[in-house]
Amino acid sequence: MSEVSMLSMSLLLPALPEIVLACACMALLMVGVFRGNNVTRSLSWVAVFSLLLVGFILSSIQTGRMTAFGGQFVVDDFAHFMKWLVIIGASLAIIMSINFNEQEGIARFEYPVLILFAALGMFMMVSANDLISLYVGLELQSLALYVVAAFRRDSLKSSEAGLKYFVLGALSSGMLLYGSSLIYGFSGTTNFEGLATLFNGLGSTEPGVGLVVGLVFLIAGLAFKVSAVPFHMWTPDVYEGAPTPVTAFFAVAPKVAAIALFIRVLMGPFGPLIAEWQQVIVLISIASMVLGALAAIWQDNIKRLLAYSSIGHVGYALIGLAAGTEAGVRGILVYMAIYLAMNVGTFCCVLAMRRTGRMVEGITDLAGLARNQPMLALAMAIFMFSMAGIPPLAGFFGKLYIFLAAMEAGLYTLAIIGVLASVVGAYYYLRIIKIMYFEEPAEVFDRTITREVKIILVGTALFVTFFIIRPGVVVEGAASAARMLLTG
Repeated sequence: MSEVSMLSMSLLLPALPEIVLACACMALLMVGVFRGNNVTRSLSWVAVFSLLLVGFILSSIQTGRMTAFGGQFVVDDFAHFMKWLVIIGASLAIIMSINFNEQEGIARFEYPVLILFAALGMFMMVSANDLISLYVGLELQSLALYVVAAFRRDSLKSSEAGLKYFVLGALSSGMLLYGSSLIYGFSGTTNFEGLATLFNGLGSTEPGVGLVVGLVFLIAGLAFKVSAVPFHMWTPDVYEGAPTPVTAFFAVAPKVAAIALFIRVLMGPFGPLIAEWQQVIVLISIASMVLGALAAIWQDNIKRLLAYSSIGHVGYALIGLAAGTEAGVRGILVYMAIYLAMNVGTFCCVLAMRRTGRMVEGITDLAGLARNQPMLALAMAIFMFSMAGIPPLAGFFGKLYIFLAAMEAGLYTLAIIGVLASVVGAYYYLRIIKIMYFEEPAEVFDRTITREVKIILVGTALFVTFFIIRPGVVVEGAASAARMLLTG
């Protein structure tokens, strides 16, 4: 092999997982086009294998900071950590969907392909080192998600969910692009390292109004992607209308990628401007926690309740970002890892809510579940207690790291509001447990939960329950990722 070829390979090495994933997407798409929906199950398992292969390649790439494509793409410990969460979330979403889509009559080969394309966009978002690559990754993810949100074409709610997500998503993308153009216009660069150098050079000088306005628009666009208040309008409708495995996917992987992008943008190039954006993040965080805690109380649909719950959890995660410290970033990463496990496990329980072949989503449908299916009720109770932040479950430690980071940064008011919101939010989690254990049994659910979903359910429940025994695996990885992000 020539030296030129070797040099080209070395330059592309940081992006090798993305290249392999893109090739897998195209290959599966071509197979699906020529073979039709008959191979949907096989394509789904190949998609999962492709994600795991990408994870193996990711792990084999040396740690440290590397860039590609002229500095527009960066790989470091932070990117590795968040990409692994995306891989886990996307893989589990595909596995959960295989039998569900067949039972609902929506088993089409496009589904696993779209999930892979969305995962590819998320990978690009996590590794974005330029406003242009940020936007490309965001749109690649969004285009795939618009389609999967409306995947059940014969359902009015699913079509409405997809349309709402598309319209509001296009609006948020426009805001983000406008903000990026303002930042470029007033700084002369879109590269994160160039922006960081420029802002560090300002010293005590106040940044221009144009830069601050551009930053606000950028934050608004990213806040939509994490469904933070006041950009949360799409979340309850999409969660309720989309097929349950799609909702599970929406709840974890896109949020992980968007939070990663939020952190990389604000803590990287805009880190020196923390005085300008910290108060905005504090307000968004408070609004998300309060709305998530209060709005969920009156919900009678389990998926809408989980939608408002996710808005609240985003508010808790943003506390760590508002702290603007390494401890804050570490807290967010630990929180997102735990959040992924809790949500996937909860949606596995929701998948089991089926009577006479039809999905039921009412909270009252869980009445007396402890007598009819005690193990399913136990798993659901574990996840609800964990989401409420009850020790010694994993959810408690996720919030603990976040609140400690806020206290260290002097954000005492924000931490107190977070604790109070957690107390209020505990009401609707405990209400579900009360309905399952203390109300008269409703009609028994069909025992159609598959072996794969049972394995996911047991695995996530064990992780949440016994996190206290071996927290180091997640915490140490998060600490290394946070350190690499802030120190390079």
